[in-house]
Amino acid sequence: MLTAKFQEAIALAADLHSDQVRKGTDIPYIGHLLSVAGLVLEFGGDESQAIAAVLHDLVEDQAHKLGGADKAYAEIGSRFGPEVTRIVASCTDAEGNGTGIKPPWKQRKVAYIDHIPQVDARAALVSICDKIHNARSISSDLRQVGLSVFDRFSADRDAVLWYYRALADNFAAHHPSAAATELAHIATELERQTTAALGTANLHE
Repeated sequence: MLTAKFQEAIALAADLHSDQVRKGTDIPYIGHLLSVAGLVLEFGGDESQAIAAVLHDLVEDQAHKLGGADKAYAEIGSRFGPEVTRIVASCTDAEGNGTGIKPPWKQRKVAYIDHIPQVDARAALVSICDKIHNARSISSDLRQVGLSVFDRFSADRDAVLWYYRALADNFAAHHPSAAATELAHIATELERQTTAALGTANLHE
């Protein structure tokens, strides 16, 4: 059963992410956060995991609004407790320096993948659901706008596909679950769609 704490988390996320949209779209970022929370609940997560899902990008993207990562974690801890804070920390791939500036893309992603074996099952579910929604969004946009969807990223097309395959393989190996199986399915679909789109593009050259 969800309590008022879940609503409080949504309000906090909506406030701090109010000026943020999904890459290359006009979609308010809160839509992604709510989708991830929904997936967490669908795959059997509890309220603490759902709250962490709503807040999972707060430190990574909005810590500068709270005075830096340490203060952002303190805010989460004081309002939602140590378990939510721990899961958010586990899902964060770049804390920056309080300015919102992140390390280079490849450096962050390699570190995140290397971290997967150490993640516990509760945090892994939140992370997997985040990646499922991201991958589904890419897949949907591939159908609508084609290969130009990859122009939205800080990395090239092959690097993005590598990342989702590495995520799927590592989560399947270390945290086998229905959610991990779904992520692997979507990673395979992304590869199939991209290959098909490349073939179509080559035919028109």
